[in-house]
Amino acid sequence: MKAFITLPTLLLLGPLAFSQASLKPIINQKARAIESKTIAWRRDFHEHPELGNNEIRTAGIIAAHLRSLGIEVQEKVAKTGVVGILKGGKPGPVVALRADMDGLPVTERGDLPFKSTVTTEYNGQKTGIMHACGHDSHMAILMSVAEILASEKSHLAGTVKFIFQPAEEGVYGARGEKIVSGAELMVLEGVLENPKVDAIFGLHIMAEAAAGTIQYRPGATMAAVDELDIQVKGKQAHGAYPWQGIDPIVISSQIILGLQTIVSRNVNLPEDPAIVTVGAIHSGIRYNIIPESASMIGTIRTFGTEQRKLVHQRITDIATNIAKSGGALADVHIGTGYPATINDVNLVDKMLPALIELNGRDKVLLKPAHTGAEDFSFFQEKIPGFFFFLGGRSLDKLNVPVASHHTPDFQIDESGFQLGVKALSHLVVDYFEQAMPVAKKSKK
Repeated sequence: MKAFITLPTLLLLGPLAFSQASLKPIINQKARAIESKTIAWRRDFHEHPELGNNEIRTAGIIAAHLRSLGIEVQEKVAKTGVVGILKGGKPGPVVALRADMDGLPVTERGDLPFKSTVTTEYNGQKTGIMHACGHDSHMAILMSVAEILASEKSHLAGTVKFIFQPAEEGVYGARGEKIVSGAELMVLEGVLENPKVDAIFGLHIMAEAAAGTIQYRPGATMAAVDELDIQVKGKQAHGAYPWQGIDPIVISSQIILGLQTIVSRNVNLPEDPAIVTVGAIHSGIRYNIIPESASMIGTIRTFGTEQRKLVHQRITDIATNIAKSGGALADVHIGTGYPATINDVNLVDKMLPALIELNGRDKVLLKPAHTGAEDFSFFQEKIPGFFFFLGGRSLDKLNVPVASHHTPDFQIDESGFQLGVKALSHLVVDYFEQAMPVAKKSKK
């Protein structure tokens, strides 16, 4: 193994010895050296997942690691979050890096040696807990970035805030209540202040994208997400005499079909796509009884603020009017979730060259808008942010189907972690470099 470049070596590099760009070869070398540790952390987190706002073991491991690096640590931020503050040896801007911590109520099916066997009760049902979205990878990558940047603390021209965020998947309240996310609560508790953050970066590993690639999109990148809940009240009757009742099941089916016209007839799809999905419908108890009521729940995905308002209004209009036409009543509740994840266009333009320099133009790819949602958007509402995607698909599986996120068979190729460590670290030093006055960049 090659020895790390030390300070005496840096002094021999010439007038750019203390430029932030000169740290990149050192970062790359250290990312390679720490790769086995990154993978070990990820496997430990994968084997011991915890649901949102319950990431107690997880947070303890992260906090202990950051303290061991001499980083200032704040715990119990937004319930179980951990924040580390690394002040560089030179003045400069403040950059935040974020990783999410929570697992999902999914029972893992694979045969990994570090497979999760953790179980819990969720919404009244017994289930397993699994890192079925890659948050274990995100934490391991950011812990490695913290270790590398802390080892170069004296050369950093700025401050790095490491945000380990709970409850990205959201914690749901009562019917009609807003989804509570860890990012939103962290912002409310001042995570972007003291010191005030100038820009924030985050990544998400993707099971469908080839390992060794980076994907990005300026502007609207991931959708806003809202929860749909419709209760239909009819009139109960014997199944043999339907004319004596008002059938909420028939009316619900008409509402479901009517909701599909929002996307097909009200939304300008080429400019601003949207999705309205009914995920469950519940009604009745016996084959020969027309029930009194029916309920349905679903998800809404939009990208633009005005479109979000339009879709919400059309859902309410369609459901209530269809129900009324059949003699029933429809009570519509839309629980506001996460806003759209919108990458700051100027920040993307400014930082994209760092990713291309690191990975090559052919492996830094423009990505279509993603209808998944991310509460990273709450950070982006306050400060410029850049959220990108890291390939996690094994190269020997490029031509075969792979399990998607949030499923029992979800798996990630760990060979892409090193690129994630380098990418976040390079973005930090490149941001610092661009913020330095020109005269100081060439100063010994």
